[in-house]
Amino acid sequence: MNVFYATLFAATFLFTCSSAIKEGETCVNDKSCDSGLQCGTCTGNVTVPPRCIRIRPHEPVRKVRGLPFNRYSWLMTHNSFARMGHKSDTGAVLLAPMNQQDSITVQLENGVRGLMLDMYDFEDDIWLCHSFHGRCFNYTAFQPAINVLKEVQDFLEANPTEIITIIIEDYVTSQSGLTKIFKASGLGKFWFPVSRMPNNGSNWPTVDAMIEDNQRLVVFTTKSSKEASEGIAYVWRYLVENQYGSDGMKNGSCPNRAESAAMNTTSRSLVLLNHFPDTPDLIEACKHNSAPLIAMMNTCHDAAGNRWPNFISVDFYKRSEGEGPPAAIDLANGQLVCGCNNIDLCKPKMAFGDCGSLEDSPAPTPTIEASTSTTAAAMGRGYKNSFADSDGQRLRFGWLLGTGVKKDASFTNNTTIILLRDWRAYDYF
Repeated sequence: MNVFYATLFAATFLFTCSSAIKEGETCVNDKSCDSGLQCGTCTGNVTVPPRCIRIRPHEPVRKVRGLPFNRYSWLMTHNSFARMGHKSDTGAVLLAPMNQQDSITVQLENGVRGLMLDMYDFEDDIWLCHSFHGRCFNYTAFQPAINVLKEVQDFLEANPTEIITIIIEDYVTSQSGLTKIFKASGLGKFWFPVSRMPNNGSNWPTVDAMIEDNQRLVVFTTKSSKEASEGIAYVWRYLVENQYGSDGMKNGSCPNRAESAAMNTTSRSLVLLNHFPDTPDLIEACKHNSAPLIAMMNTCHDAAGNRWPNFISVDFYKRSEGEGPPAAIDLANGQLVCGCNNIDLCKPKMAFGDCGSLEDSPAPTPTIEASTSTTAAAMGRGYKNSFADSDGQRLRFGWLLGTGVKKDASFTNNTTIILLRDWRAYDYF
């Protein structure tokens, strides 16, 4: 009899492990969830079991092809390079904010198609830094930019139908500095030329044409002079965006960023929605990336002259209460591609807006369960340390939160500490 029960238990265990758990179902770890999901929970109640949460949006081009680039929406990560657990390639301790959990490669594998990269002159090279006053320091320098660009190059080589957009927060002053690193990385052959970008609000080329011509890398810079000198598009000539940081997250308001034209300026074909606070917060990202994100997308849709975002930029893109950034992207793509509330409702050759009986209700809005646990902060507010494909560890220094570092921060090896009391000293965000 004991042998029978042991055999039955083993068979049940193997069946459970081999059957991928679906979205919303309880789980043990990330590997037990279906593809595109991770195991976790954002609630403060540690008795609530973790469940499989979607982290990857559906791919709109696989649903309906042949549309202009500006008729799709793409998930973008803010400070894509600023990864938790990353150690500066300078060897110094990083005293810089960290906004993501994954490497660039893992982000791309999870459906991210837009990257925000801060580039600086540093050590006779171009580096990715999260710094201030236009200068990079060894304690704000992550790694040489070419490392990340080569990750992008590898992804484009391996995925011949994918398109990636890069927005460079540009502090590079060296002569043709950006041109040189893009050429050295091997990305030049994927370059989408400025000459093909519409600057009057008209449609972009179709994604099919971009793929066929192998012009699958769209690059923007925040320096206007480089459009003429290096052929890199000045971002605000082609795109409008809302205010970044906490000021851009106020309910019912969607002001434009100072450098951007007004949100309803139709001479810009692309719309960027920023949705992240001044201070990156792994815990609060669950809340920010859930119901408030959907609400802000609707607010900015109205502010942008009834236009849905082509890019949605967030911190910690995998953190949400269940739907989050993937749901926002799917909703935006549904509206852009076929006029429905979800890209899954779009079919080839269907009439725009003819959702009919396919659509019973709008895309589900995530619900937020407030934390009531007194040990929520210490326990990660109930979230399990099982971030898919990430280091799964706390920020060693958290970040310098106004009055100093977090209590659990530790410093050794005679590290020099610089406390920045005002986050806004940092270059943009």
